[in-house]
Amino acid sequence: MTWEIDFWLMIILIMFAVLALEVKDLLAAVGILTGYSFLMALLFAELGAPDVALTEAALGAAITGIFLLVTLRFVSRREDPEEEEDA
Repeated sequence: MTWEIDFWLMIILIMFAVLALEVKDLLAAVGILTGYSFLMALLFAELGAPDVALTEAALGAAITGIFLLVTLRFVSRREDPEEEEDA
């Protein structure tokens, strides 16, 4: 039963990674990367490494997510000139 959980967690992690690369909105990318870190923490816990899972949840999902959100606050959006011509 545990290999099925590990398998599906890895499939979902790959989907999150590809989605984070493909999404255009930076806020959505931050949310996806935070979810990715949370799923990694679940995978580490499932694999029997609770110390690594706790560290990943605290650093990867929480602190890194907060840092990325604060960074987004100071980043201005660039307008794509091609999108303006199409409108």
